Formats: sequence, structure tokens, C-alpha cells
Amino acid sequence: MANHKSAIKRIRSNEAKHLRNKLQHKTARNAIKNLRLVEKKKEAKVLLPAVISMIDKLAKNNIIHNNKAANLKSKLVKHVSAL
Repeated sequence: MANHKSAIKRIRSNEAKHLRNKLQHKTARNAIKNLRLVEKKKEAKVLLPAVISMIDKLAKNNIIHNNKAANLKSKLVKHVSAL
């Protein structure tokens, strides 16, 4: 257990950040999954910018790696254009 007041505060703030990151990551993963399940090109083109924005925010906040974000975006764009 932490002995210093600052360490106790750090534990609390880390837990809050962890939960926030987890929620953002899960939301983005669900959006990616929903985009992949869409079968109409028109609908997919509407969803794509929002999903790419989510992925960019995850990368910017270091929730996912920049290269992973680039790979996800590339695969999603290829998927949408192939519909």
C-alpha cells in the first residue's frame, strides 16, 4: 500500500484515467466492428470519417500506437472502397 499522500492520489488518478481509456478504446472497437459489418457502400462512407476520427484520438492520447492506428485506418479505407 502507498505510504505518501501523493502516491495515494496518483493511484486514484491512474484508476480514473484507466477507466476513461478503457471506455474510449472499447467504443472505438465497437465502431470499427459496426463499420466492417455494414454492407452498403453509402452507409459505410458516412460512418468512415467518424471511425477514423475515433482512431486518431486514441493514437493522439497514446491509448493505441500510431502505427496500429495507421494500419486500422488503411484497412478500413480499403474495406469501404471494396464494397
